[in-house]
Amino acid sequence: MGKIFCLMGKSASGKDFVYKNLIAREDLQLQHVVPYTTRPIRSGEVEGLTYFFCSDEEAEAMERAGKVIEMRAYDTVHGVWKYFTADDGQIDLSRQDYLMIGTPESCVKLREYFGADAVCPVYIWVDDGERLARALKRESKQGQPKYAEMCRRFLADERDFSEENLRKAGVNLFPEENPDKAGTEVDLERNLCIADASREDLQSACINAFSTDLQSADRSICLKNKEEVIGCNSFENREKEQILEDVAAYIAQIRADQRILTE
Repeated sequence: MGKIFCLMGKSASGKDFVYKNLIAREDLQLQHVVPYTTRPIRSGEVEGLTYFFCSDEEAEAMERAGKVIEMRAYDTVHGVWKYFTADDGQIDLSRQDYLMIGTPESCVKLREYFGADAVCPVYIWVDDGERLARALKRESKQGQPKYAEMCRRFLADERDFSEENLRKAGVNLFPEENPDKAGTEVDLERNLCIADASREDLQSACINAFSTDLQSADRSICLKNKEEVIGCNSFENREKEQILEDVAAYIAQIRADQRILTE
């Protein structure tokens, strides 16, 4: 039985960087799933690789045909844009594992459709100030920057990625008994959660957690990094690479555990 790893993060959290590099890793052999959207294509995006770009009419036709697994609609300053995953033959859990980018809402729908055991949520947290700086820099490089839409997405993330929604998606941000405690926290029954940790603590906590015998199939990983670690530009790329390695190790461990359980 294959797994779907649902990678989540607010706008400009670095999830695209992590996603692209995980897909490229031959040791993980994760399959890319191309989602659909009705929004206009952006600079650097490729039809059929980044998204399948379709019209509202095409999206509605697929929904009527029962081909839509999950769909999200956003009322943007440019109109309603829809994003959705379709049952179009791309996903076959009897053959391999998949990596997708999603939101807590889409992750819930995926777990309902394929089963909670088949979908592993992965959440990446980055300080809001750092995300806003990244988003502004990225938007300024567009042919026609849409700053109003960038701000709308930034504010909408606060609602979409609320603690309640993350927990519904299977992400436990902090142990219940002490949600505000700084430092590294690891809930081995449900997920690996790293909060306000240094780069060395991140790596150490991952190694310690992965060496523990984890039997629950319903686990997630939340990487939360202290502002001081990523606030300096010289640390930015290295921090993304560290997150990439942590997530890759997590995925490898999940797959190893799955093989043990099925043997």
